[in-house]
Amino acid sequence: MDIRIGVTYTPKEIALELAEGTKADSVKGDIDAALSGESSVLWLEDRKGRQVGVPADKIAYIEIGSEDSNRPIGFG
Repeated sequence: MDIRIGVTYTPKEIALELAEGTKADSVKGDIDAALSGESSVLWLEDRKGRQVGVPADKIAYIEIGSEDSNRPIGFG
């Protein structure tokens, strides 16, 4: 599953590829908790095991991609 996070005052976005078994509902729950003020940092782990933290008050938008990894390969 792919996630893109827009951060305020930054033209670039954070792009992560989460582990295969990650459920969208679980990620949405973590996002809701961070944005509601239950935690001040949204922590996510990418498929390589790296931890990425984004300050919740700096999140502009979050785009969650599909759980399917059926991406075209090559010159499609």
